[in-house]
Amino acid sequence: MSRSRRDLDLVRAYVRTGGRVRPTRGLDLVTLVIAANADQQNLDPDQRRVMGLCRRQGALSVAEIAAHLDLPASVVKIIVSGLMDTGRLTMPTGDDAQQPDIAMLREVLHGLHKLA
Repeated sequence: MSRSRRDLDLVRAYVRTGGRVRPTRGLDLVTLVIAANADQQNLDPDQRRVMGLCRRQGALSVAEIAAHLDLPASVVKIIVSGLMDTGRLTMPTGDDAQQPDIAMLREVLHGLHKLA
């Protein structure tokens, strides 16, 4: 079975990063990012994939983005740092982070007390 020429695995890492070899920011694998309400014009295909994923999923870590898109974490760090430099991705603040619902936590706690 032959692979399509458009298969994403055929694209070298340095092409995906636009020739950049290091991220501009000190991102860790557990660094959370969210999509900002910024202009989404002139993005390359990998940047669009990262932005689409972050819009659909909310706050994601660099490792989660890499796993979802089947890209090396080093490449994702460079892509994410570029998107953060242009204001398209941001790190969530306390207000942006998805907080669990207090009522649901109370129900879970109540259920755990019933089990004990």
